[in-house]
Amino acid sequence: MLVCFLEVIIFTHYNHAMEIDKYLDIKPEVAKALKEGAPVVALESTIISHGMPYPKNVETAKNVEQIIRDAGAMPATIAILEGKIKIGLDDKELEYLGTATDIEKASRRDLGHIIAKGLNGATTVAATMIAADLAGIKIFVTGGIGGVHRGAEKTFDISADLQELSKTNVAVICAGAKSILDIGLTLEYLETMGVPVAGFGTDELPAFYTRHSGFNTDFRYDTAKEAAASIKTKWDLGLNGGMVIGNPVPEKFEMDKSVIDKAIAQALSEAEEKGIKGKETTPFLLDRVKQLTGGDSLETNIELVFNNAKVGADIAVEFSKLK
Repeated sequence: MLVCFLEVIIFTHYNHAMEIDKYLDIKPEVAKALKEGAPVVALESTIISHGMPYPKNVETAKNVEQIIRDAGAMPATIAILEGKIKIGLDDKELEYLGTATDIEKASRRDLGHIIAKGLNGATTVAATMIAADLAGIKIFVTGGIGGVHRGAEKTFDISADLQELSKTNVAVICAGAKSILDIGLTLEYLETMGVPVAGFGTDELPAFYTRHSGFNTDFRYDTAKEAAASIKTKWDLGLNGGMVIGNPVPEKFEMDKSVIDKAIAQALSEAEEKGIKGKETTPFLLDRVKQLTGGDSLETNIELVFNNAKVGADIAVEFSKLK
């Protein structure tokens, strides 16, 4: 009886794996790294298609991948192209993501539709976590996570990123929550969902464009080895869900808080006047803040992503040693 039960479990697991495989297209060098247990770092693609203007978006994506390679890990930028979840992109695909106008913004709710219809999608934090987990990648680098939007007590506008962090076993290295959000409520939500929030070299959650938010993290790690050990122990204990590791932008690249706060306040006011809601909100706000700061916010955004890539790669290297 036990043998039959085990056969059913194995058969079901095998069929599920076969079903998933037909949706994944893993770049050969990424597949090789995963098979060998080498460090791999997932990267999102929304920042390419919806977060930065061309050619800065493509240049940044390529530079981030190189930073990860130089640190001894394998980059795997994730996107959906012609209905396939691509785990790792070539230069031609990165260029397409950075210039095409038919790229959907893909979060959890959109994945089934975009894939079934054979469409193209740039993955958000939530969708990238899902795809990375399916491919067996556990470390993910991004700019900033989504969160609870300001005024959410009336609009209920809360990013799907937070729900994903509560259930998908992928650690996210970021410069905190985007400062266009309500960072205090975002941290409260993550606490409720049991998601650990750590600071890398800091006791305070970074506020994306600036190093300080005024809100403390749950834990602090000063080395990649410490962070990797905590991530592995969490999952060894069966504590499902991700972890947020907030890595502050280097001091020389952070923005003046009064300048960025003023720009964000104006951008939020304009978004409300224009009736911009849902998935269009964040791209609009980031673009408007960039305009209001004369492009300074974009340069800070680029530098914080570079910094996250280095730290994320270091953590991936240490994590691979523990597996």
